[in-house]
Amino acid sequence: MPDPNGFLRYSRRMPARRPVPVRISDWREVYPPAGEELIREQATRCMDCGIPFCHSETAGCPLGNRIPDWNDLVRTGNWDAAVESLHATNNFPEFTGRLCPAPCEAACVLGIAGGQPVTIKQVEVEIADAASARGGLLPRPAPTPSGRSVAVVGSGPAGLAAAQQLARAGHAVTVYERDDAIGGLLRYGIPDFKLEKRHIDARLAQLAAEGVVFRTAVNVGVDVTAEQLRSQHDAVLLACGALQGRDTDTRGRQLRGVHQAMAHLMAANRVVAAAGEGRPALATLSDGTPIDAAGKHVVIIGGGDTAADCLGTAHRQGAAGVHQLDLYPIPPRTRDEARDPWPTWPWVLREYPAHEEGGERVFAVAVEEFVDDGTGAVRAVRIVEVTVEKRDGQRILTTVPGTERELPADLVLLAIGFEGTEEQPLLAQFGVSRNARGAVESQLDWQTEAGGVFVAGDMHRGASLIVWAIAEGRAAAAAIHTYLGGTAHLPAPVHPAAQPLSV
Repeated sequence: MPDPNGFLRYSRRMPARRPVPVRISDWREVYPPAGEELIREQATRCMDCGIPFCHSETAGCPLGNRIPDWNDLVRTGNWDAAVESLHATNNFPEFTGRLCPAPCEAACVLGIAGGQPVTIKQVEVEIADAASARGGLLPRPAPTPSGRSVAVVGSGPAGLAAAQQLARAGHAVTVYERDDAIGGLLRYGIPDFKLEKRHIDARLAQLAAEGVVFRTAVNVGVDVTAEQLRSQHDAVLLACGALQGRDTDTRGRQLRGVHQAMAHLMAANRVVAAAGEGRPALATLSDGTPIDAAGKHVVIIGGGDTAADCLGTAHRQGAAGVHQLDLYPIPPRTRDEARDPWPTWPWVLREYPAHEEGGERVFAVAVEEFVDDGTGAVRAVRIVEVTVEKRDGQRILTTVPGTERELPADLVLLAIGFEGTEEQPLLAQFGVSRNARGAVESQLDWQTEAGGVFVAGDMHRGASLIVWAIAEGRAAAAAIHTYLGGTAHLPAPVHPAAQPLSV
């Protein structure tokens, strides 16, 4: 039974971040480990709320994480049981606790009427880290092989979650990754100051011990054909993500120095990875074009997670200055109950650790032009203030006369969202197509239009949260297990048509 008075005795507190001057000099995580006393105090705030919306599929966590259960186990000091409870629904809590924006906290009952929700993410991280500290991530190999084989294409959170579930059910699983290392966007898309890659490596060691086989630098559809994959495996799961960045036709888009945000992040992460291996590397595109922010005036277009990742990366690379542009007006700091009633995901000002490190946020502006320096490279971004309103579901922008100005820019990064999975040879070879959103649709059993070929994660639903990727990977694994004749129950936390109340 949770402590019904804990939230009255303790206020919401987070551990102190590493000092800004220290952390921007390296790529280590922003948050140091929290003390056990603080975490037990915060877990004690989880109340006996009757209906825990925090693990509701539509309002809170699609994984169905047993948040009140493991909060109370932490409160009472039963860390081993808390680890078991957390892993019962989540394959990779060390990832979600660091990367998820926490719709569970937005749906916490303590957040009603402007209250302060439980620090669910922080408690989750500490439980996950406790699993490593208390003997490591022990493998759980299947006692008996099924004799059936599954190919998983893509090694992001959806693919890895499905691979682990299927391997533990006894199936032979091979994960194919076109990059040189396993992890998908977790590996090269997420900066180390949010997720140090040792966490990925530790989990991969566990999966390997459970029998999962990893094949890197294999571009399915090019290096291995779909026909070959089908002949070698009894089922295929497509979990290739949604990496097609949204672009713009703004005048000057073709200028040197204007890039997709993900290109910048992946180049920077490769440099950090190389440094960890003791070898030199430069932040460049695949064709050798430099994309380092060192000494440059950087303009980031977009207001979400990817933009904040670029901001923190630019600080650590030594940018001369950074502006982050947002089309929308500055959001309120607290939930507007008339617009976003609890427990929906609220539109509020989200301040990431990168924002306290420097740079300037500019709201309610649109880009009119990327300005040429006369040599074909960008030298500035011309912006104008705008008002935004919606009419009949359409976004209407109105410029404010006389507000045009230029911002210096040597490097411009487009962080304006994603348009679904990339067009790639494997789609045609497997006989599956993208819909109008750039996603691959499935039937209610997670199968695509091609029999025996399943889909999950961002490739299926479009760019979304890591908890949804893991939830879809687990659910697709359950469907594949049934397709292969498995009788044991595998959890399926979501169904293909599920949609969250949060955005």
